Amino acid sequence: MESHEQLKKKINELEEEIRLYKRFVEHITFPFSYVDYELGKVIKKERNIPSATIETIQKEEKRTPILQWNIDLQKDYPFEQVEQFLSPIFDLVSHHIVFVDAEGKITLCNLQAANDVGVNRDEIIGKHIRELLNIPDEQIMTLKTLRTKQPLYNCEVLDRYYGIINTRILYNEDGSIKRVISMFQSLNQIKEAEKLAIAGRIAAGIAHEIRNPLTTVRGYLQFLKEQLPEHIVTLIDQLLIPELDRANDIITDFLNVAKPSEVKAEWIGINEFIRHDLDLLLRSEALLHNVGLSYHLDEKLQQYVVNIDKNQLLQVFINLFRNAIEAKTEKSLRVDIETKLHNNLVQIYVRDNGPGIPSTIIHHIFDPFFSTKSTGTGLGLSLSRKIIELHKGSMRVQSEFGHGSCFIIELPAYPKNEAAI
Repeated sequence: MESHEQLKKKINELEEEIRLYKRFVEHITFPFSYVDYELGKVIKKERNIPSATIETIQKEEKRTPILQWNIDLQKDYPFEQVEQFLSPIFDLVSHHIVFVDAEGKITLCNLQAANDVGVNRDEIIGKHIRELLNIPDEQIMTLKTLRTKQPLYNCEVLDRYYGIINTRILYNEDGSIKRVISMFQSLNQIKEAEKLAIAGRIAAGIAHEIRNPLTTVRGYLQFLKEQLPEHIVTLIDQLLIPELDRANDIITDFLNVAKPSEVKAEWIGINEFIRHDLDLLLRSEALLHNVGLSYHLDEKLQQYVVNIDKNQLLQVFINLFRNAIEAKTEKSLRVDIETKLHNNLVQIYVRDNGPGIPSTIIHHIFDPFFSTKSTGTGLGLSLSRKIIELHKGSMRVQSEFGHGSCFIIELPAYPKNEAAI
């Protein structure tokens, strides 16, 4: 039999346990109820009431206990943790999603927004939204919502970020703004898709109306050569047939731009592709034209792979390399190829120290048939960007006239242990 002191000690321990449970319940901010049919008890807690209530019900020993709760993510949970939970989900969204606090500082930025603007997502968190967009405050619609406390519905943005923006406001219990949430849908890709659709229809007409007559004319010229004087045969061989072949090549290139081609992709390491496959082709071209060629490859990419069609990607780099050579001036030309791992993307920089691209034409260099060369078709860069887009990537250019150019290619990167190799 337990002594008086032992019973007193046990009672004190039980009382401490009860106080612990009560304090724990007081720190639970959300409403809940727990029904224990075996004990015949129900414990309930309401929002904003510290203590819980306990009720007695009829015992039912075979029934399973029931726990229910009602959590309001804005009121009952630290919102910073909610944002941490949402961030990887929003990274899967193709639109720009940005959260800012009452001071306009970024608390959440999804990968699509960071990648399209060209910033490191982790470094931009905590910065003012103007540092992300680099446009005047009065043009930033998120700040407009912050000032006016009026959400925007399908508002068209006509600055350098062309598209549709929607904003919503989350409030604290005292009525102050907790967050302004903005989602931006870029319309540039839709415009590009419309242009390519038109180009596809034009290409089909060109192929039907021009390619067949060109083939017929070329065949008859070959047939008639035996019956014509030598000087006419020379004209046919040196001018007419080459010009017909050139026209046919233009049609072929244009069809490649306008119509998606099949991608025969495989999983490879981008650094290995550059060191082995690409260097084998570019090194001979560099020696032939006296061009300096160097590589700076991010070793972090050794643990990542990309899903690409080698032949198509080789064509992109050959186009960029030859463009640099054709723009070469009297000074010695250098081409540097650099890779970086950035926000689960492989970034490939192709830099040269050539004459650069004038600001008046830089926005048109990817347009089909745009060329500053007398002999070019103007389809090389358009086809190159199309190839990169077929690989779920993007391609852009940075250049200052007189100070060289840099083409930036971005492709999705996957950890080796996660890729479906």
